[in-house]
Amino acid sequence: MSMTATKSVLADPSYRGSQISVLNPLKDSRWGQFVEQHPDASVFHTVGWLGALHRTYGYEPVVVTTSVGNGPLSNGLVVCKVNSWATGNRLVSLPFSDHCEPLVKSPEELEFLTSALKTEVKRSGSKYVELRPLLMIPDEVTEKICLTREHTYCVHRLELNTSLDTLYSGFHPSCVQRKIRKAERLSLDYEEGCSEEMLSKFYALLLRTRRRHQLPPQSRSWFRNLATYMGEKMQVRVASFAGKPVAAIVTCQHRDTMMYKYGCSDAMHNNLGGGVLLIWRALQDAHARGMRWFDFGRTSLTNAGLITFKKHWGASMTALEYYRFPDEPAVNIQSGWKRWVIERSCAHLPDPLLETLGALLYRHAG
Repeated sequence: MSMTATKSVLADPSYRGSQISVLNPLKDSRWGQFVEQHPDASVFHTVGWLGALHRTYGYEPVVVTTSVGNGPLSNGLVVCKVNSWATGNRLVSLPFSDHCEPLVKSPEELEFLTSALKTEVKRSGSKYVELRPLLMIPDEVTEKICLTREHTYCVHRLELNTSLDTLYSGFHPSCVQRKIRKAERLSLDYEEGCSEEMLSKFYALLLRTRRRHQLPPQSRSWFRNLATYMGEKMQVRVASFAGKPVAAIVTCQHRDTMMYKYGCSDAMHNNLGGGVLLIWRALQDAHARGMRWFDFGRTSLTNAGLITFKKHWGASMTALEYYRFPDEPAVNIQSGWKRWVIERSCAHLPDPLLETLGALLYRHAG
């Protein structure tokens, strides 16, 4: 993305004469400092997450801001430029990220920064720019800058500013509490970390789970890069029975929030409650660290079973709306004949080739 300083395209006199600065968040230390301090920043804004995206998929992250010169940043909207011969070029904030709130102080700042991205879409011939905020953008803003709203996901978050006993009492008695007690009664082994051994245990279960769902897995290198760039802020948690891993999850944390990002299991042993135990241990860990939120991540509105599962933890559900300009359909590598090919590949390919397929496909899906 080769945007140069751009004059304001808005009529608001308070922004007349303002400029846009474009910075590389992987090289400009101000971005990391800004994200660490901003109350609306999430794990997806962090240099670690952006570094893993760049290392794994080659996406170029950039931040547009009205902060000119070398002083501290006062706002910023981070996007990745996805270049793909298969699915087209586009600007996404951000690929493989459930949400990415624009870090602005006012609707006027959001309008100004988004208008600059719209100009870049037209200049570069990209298909669209897509924003994935955690909070809904006001209608008057979307209408003014011609953003199309798409509501296909929701997000579940659980507030942790109470006692563990109170949290536990809010879990569904049979679907959560009983499974936790069963897992503890069976003395499932629990371990956490981000070593290569832990990643291998997680990835073996991920391959089984994705094959079961007829979807290719993200590449092993994606999870290795997350572990490298995020360090201890990423944790792999594994539950084992009789020495055999039966469930695993990946959690990431930033400031006052822990996120449950990935989960997988051995379906033959789901009755042991390993996955539920892992979430409970992660919740206990987040509570002990004084965090305020546990983010269960996004869910498709068509996945009623997963929505119900997250509600059983007492998590609150809110709409997660994505916005695009111009009004173009979002890239979907699982539509039509492509889904037919993927489903049959997942059913028949051996694990190494299934992993290779995932590495090839996800580069174009961000």
